Amino acid sequence: MDWIVLLADLIIGIAIGAAVVYIWQTRIERRKRIAAEQEAQNILVMAKHEAQDMLQQTRNEISQLRSEYDQEHNQRREDLKRDEDRLHSRRVQLDSRAEKLEDRESMLNKRQSTLDRQRNELEEIKAERLEALERVAEMTSGEARDHLLQMVEEETRNDMARRIREVEDELNAEADSRARELIAMAIQRVASDYVSDVTVSVVPLPSDEMKGRIIGRNGRNIRAFEQASGVDVIVDDTPEAVTISSFDPVRREVARRALSRLVLDGRIHPARIEKLVEDAVKEVEQAIREEGERAAYDAGVAGLNIEVLKMLGRLKFRTSYGQEQLAHAVESARLAGVLAAELGANVDIAKMGGLLHDIGKAMDHEIEGTHAQIGAEFCRRYGVPEAVVNCIEAHHHERDQEYVEAVIVEAADAISGARPGARRESLENYLKRVRTLEEIANSFEGVNQSYALQAGREVRIIVKPEDIDDLSAIRLSKDISKQIEESMQYPGQIKVTVIRETRAVDYAK
Repeated sequence: MDWIVLLADLIIGIAIGAAVVYIWQTRIERRKRIAAEQEAQNILVMAKHEAQDMLQQTRNEISQLRSEYDQEHNQRREDLKRDEDRLHSRRVQLDSRAEKLEDRESMLNKRQSTLDRQRNELEEIKAERLEALERVAEMTSGEARDHLLQMVEEETRNDMARRIREVEDELNAEADSRARELIAMAIQRVASDYVSDVTVSVVPLPSDEMKGRIIGRNGRNIRAFEQASGVDVIVDDTPEAVTISSFDPVRREVARRALSRLVLDGRIHPARIEKLVEDAVKEVEQAIREEGERAAYDAGVAGLNIEVLKMLGRLKFRTSYGQEQLAHAVESARLAGVLAAELGANVDIAKMGGLLHDIGKAMDHEIEGTHAQIGAEFCRRYGVPEAVVNCIEAHHHERDQEYVEAVIVEAADAISGARPGARRESLENYLKRVRTLEEIANSFEGVNQSYALQAGREVRIIVKPEDIDDLSAIRLSKDISKQIEESMQYPGQIKVTVIRETRAVDYAK
């Protein structure tokens, strides 16, 4: 019975606990619901306030947009009104102008009729006077026309010569101005910052006692050196210096380096000489390759064969009129590139042609022929483009210039060689050039005297006025200029001036 009572109490306790839990949960849910309702009511109130604010803001924006629209609409209306007024005034002006044109046309028609009538009267008067002139002059109109044409022809020849000179002066002035502009711009953009070095063949010595050691006992050292290097060593009275002579500039550079090291080392004997000459040969070959690569890089030229670069580097030791040929090649390439860019030509072809145009000078002492022909054949052998080959072999007009880049390379070569300080000329060559200029001028018929002026930059020619007229003087200047271009080589340009002077002399008795 006790366990039944206990079980009943347990059931009653569970039921009471469950009821309490249910009541507690119900209260919690009621509180949550009340809180949620309160929060929803707060949210609803805030949403109403926000909606009212947004509505007020929207109304304000609409009002502002409406006022802006009204203002813009009024402005456009005023603009349209002004345009209409302007068009109306323009229409009135055009109408008045059309009326004036109609009046002028009618007036011109009247004048034309009057002019036609007067022209007919003049024709009749002209015919009458022509008959009277023929009777007075005892000459027909055809004979008078021939006589007049002869007089007009003589006057026209003089006028034509004067006009030709005027047109040539205008064209030359315009061409010179454009050429100066292009040349100045090209030189300014290239802005060469190097000075031409002269390759010397003099090795300085610490003292004159070193000359005896260079010669050696019975001259064995100097003979061994000349045999190993292929040069002539000149030991003269020049204080503390020895001269090296050789037609090959590369061989001369090898000898200079080797002899400088021998003098610096002090141990001079045949075995040592051969060793240092071999080392100098390797050094110079390496220097030649580096100089060729550097020149191609400085000129902006790529894709050259290694043999071409080596031959190009040999120009480092080659000079012409005191100008280093490798520096001249790089400068010509830069100038050709600038000129080609300005004229719309192929810049790469012009640069490569300018860089390689004198490559034949690196081997013209070993191979017969002009340096242009030698260089062109060498470059063609190593796959240089044909346009570049034409630039090389045509820059001295030994072959026709088939590409416009060849003309540009020739101009760049002339600019680089003729700029102030680029080259110098020996007295012998200068006298020979001046003498040749005067001989060419005197070889033409009608020339009385000729003088070479301005260091051979101008030749002034005095002609016989009874043999050469004004038109022939112009032709003579052109013929002499062409003859000079075909038969002479010179840097820059030569001005040809033909002077025709007529003198009338009489005596008062």
